[in-house]
Amino acid sequence: MGLCDLTTIREILGRHGFHFSKSLGQNFLTAQWVPDRIAAECGADISNAVLEIGPGMGCLTLELAKRAGKVVAVELDRALLPVMAETLTGIENVEVVQGDILKMDISALCAEKLDGMPVHACANLPYYITSPVISALIDSKLFESITVMVQKEVAVRICAAPGTPNYSSFSVYVQYYTEPEILFDVPRGCFVPQPKVDSAVLRLKPRETPAVHPKNEALFFAIVRAAFNQRRKTLANAAYPAFQGKLDKAEILGLIRTVGLDERIRGERLTLEAFAMLSDAAWELLAQKD
Repeated sequence: MGLCDLTTIREILGRHGFHFSKSLGQNFLTAQWVPDRIAAECGADISNAVLEIGPGMGCLTLELAKRAGKVVAVELDRALLPVMAETLTGIENVEVVQGDILKMDISALCAEKLDGMPVHACANLPYYITSPVISALIDSKLFESITVMVQKEVAVRICAAPGTPNYSSFSVYVQYYTEPEILFDVPRGCFVPQPKVDSAVLRLKPRETPAVHPKNEALFFAIVRAAFNQRRKTLANAAYPAFQGKLDKAEILGLIRTVGLDERIRGERLTLEAFAMLSDAAWELLAQKD
């Protein structure tokens, strides 16, 4: 029996006195097709490695180990270490590291453990750390691909198009650095304990260069954040804090008109290209004022 079999899960966890932690968002898979498909679609093969985050009992770890040259699995919960010592017995190309991925130097970890191999990232992420973990993986600029299982609403938000309700500053950030794609949905019935929402598996393919090329990246993202912080306001009103008092509303309206946008437009309607044009125009105006 595999590690997604409910009877096997209960037997193994029972032997180790393990109890699910709601605070850690622990939900284990009970459908073998899910780790099979994640491993098949993440891009791993014998010539490269995988950094896995949140291996749980190791059902995905085992499938990754069949394909990758090496798997390093980072697990926060110390109570799962003896469980994985049992379930991963004899799997020589897997190393389990206990720790909090958000407190680790990901570059140093990969350099130490993966011998310079090309690396893919895989993770089954609880909701409360989804955005920071995805951001850390993207910011590391280490990975050939990033394949994560997240709540379905998060996957939809990451892939959302401008002008849709789910489009957000995080959508812009992820799409700026990667090409995101929802691979498949995972119904809530595929887990124990069963969560209240469905999940989806998302693959992020890092871009060789960003989707757009603003003259000042920090200003670009400052405008993006401001636009979505008050998304019901017009862009002219919402964007004001991004300029830290260096531009007044009339100047901001002038910038909006200069790049061909309606002065009544809201930030949630802007494409990445439009945000880049606006930030470039603002950067040039700010340079003139200095």
